[in-house]
Amino acid sequence: MKIVVIGGTGLIGSKTVAILRKAGHDVLAASPKSGIDTLTGAGLGEALAGAKVVIDLTNSPSFEDNAVMEFFQTSGRNLLAAEAAADVGHHVALSIVGTDRTPENGYFRAKVAQEKLIEASGIPYTIVRSTQFFEFLGGIADAGMQDGAVHLSPGLFQPIASDDVAAAVADAAQAAPKNGIVEIAGPELAPFDEIVARYLEAAGDKRRVVRDPAARYFGGLVEERSLVPLGDARLGKIGFAEWFSRSRA
Repeated sequence: MKIVVIGGTGLIGSKTVAILRKAGHDVLAASPKSGIDTLTGAGLGEALAGAKVVIDLTNSPSFEDNAVMEFFQTSGRNLLAAEAAADVGHHVALSIVGTDRTPENGYFRAKVAQEKLIEASGIPYTIVRSTQFFEFLGGIADAGMQDGAVHLSPGLFQPIASDDVAAAVADAAQAAPKNGIVEIAGPELAPFDEIVARYLEAAGDKRRVVRDPAARYFGGLVEERSLVPLGDARLGKIGFAEWFSRSRA
């Protein structure tokens, strides 16, 4: 089966492509560097010809509120129109757990807009909402710096390894469309500040983590369950210790 992975050379895309190729599928890893650009529409018609499934793993080059909204709306419209023209039978998109529960976060608002375009497109779809990746813990700590320390909410956090995300996305692509949302999360649930403090300690980073209920996560307040699944979710197999060991290997 021909599967096109938009963003197929990125962190999740490259792992997803490898899984699907190992399963015997004809997989096209699409990216602007290969001449396939969802923001301009360049190369989409040719790339999607004969595709049964399209996986959208695109990401905005800018996280500024207006820029990220423009990216996901324009990219989404171009991609979905090209899929409709190519008679693609299944659209799979990666989104974020809690993206509709933190409206102050501009990136989350843009992902909600992307999801709404998918739902209204008429193309059978599956939206995979994931918790934050272990790979982003360092960047999260950097973003939380305030007055010489890392300020983070005690709200619950359940990060997941990118390998587990790719496995879930690949499984969704090979299954029938859900025409709905599935959620995935890591196997360990703990307060946000404690998980990041554990990461910094393991990495030998001496920065102090301050538990701060007023701390914002990229503009949004984090309440107890803002960033974790509220119902059933597929849990990853890789915990923090295993992920950290692999990341240093």
